[in-house]
Amino acid sequence: MKKISFTLAVAGMFVMGTTTASAAMLQEEAEASKGFTQVLKEQFIQGGPAFMGIVLLCLILGLAVAIERIIYLNLATTNTAKLKQQVEDALASGGVEAAKEVCRNTKGPVASIFYQGLDRSSEGLESAEKAVVAYGGVQMGQLEKNVSWLSLFIAVAPMLGFMGTVIGMIQAFQKIAAVGNLSASLIAGDIQVALLTTVFGLIVAIILQIFYNYIIAKIDSIVNDMEDASISLIDMLAAHKK
Repeated sequence: MKKISFTLAVAGMFVMGTTTASAAMLQEEAEASKGFTQVLKEQFIQGGPAFMGIVLLCLILGLAVAIERIIYLNLATTNTAKLKQQVEDALASGGVEAAKEVCRNTKGPVASIFYQGLDRSSEGLESAEKAVVAYGGVQMGQLEKNVSWLSLFIAVAPMLGFMGTVIGMIQAFQKIAAVGNLSASLIAGDIQVALLTTVFGLIVAIILQIFYNYIIAKIDSIVNDMEDASISLIDMLAAHKK
């Protein structure tokens, strides 16, 4: 009987060990099967609503500004070479009014600058050039509108993350001072929250920085087209008046 009881006990321990190992394996598989979005959501919740909510707000507002600017800049992009050829042909065939009509029917800052220069061409080349330069500055301001807000969010997001980290570390040291001894389990939660705020702040800044660089490159490209087109317009008006 003793041998049978011992055998049953060993078998029971083996079954329990196998069940525990299986449960641990299932838990690991479940955690591994979680998608990136689910893991990101859980980490975000662990970071706490105070600073994480503000960092998320920076991301939402920054993306809103970035998307609006990208749409505006894409709509502002025109085929400058084609427009210059159309204006030149209109000047040769129908004069200034025909060229102005071409500009009215074309969207974008380059067409608007052409129209302003053509509208002042009757007052002389110098007046047309001044109008082109002045209106070019106005169009550049329209292109760069709200971009400063995007750079603000890029700067604020990681700073908020660092602030959350500092506050979390302060809370951890306050617990150590209150208890009187250093325990990893005592301060691990506060340190984890502190580090998560920094991570998410940096992620937001990196995402917005990519959009910011794209927008700046797009603005530079349009501005270069505007400057080149302005010179071409003055040359066309000078040739037309001869």
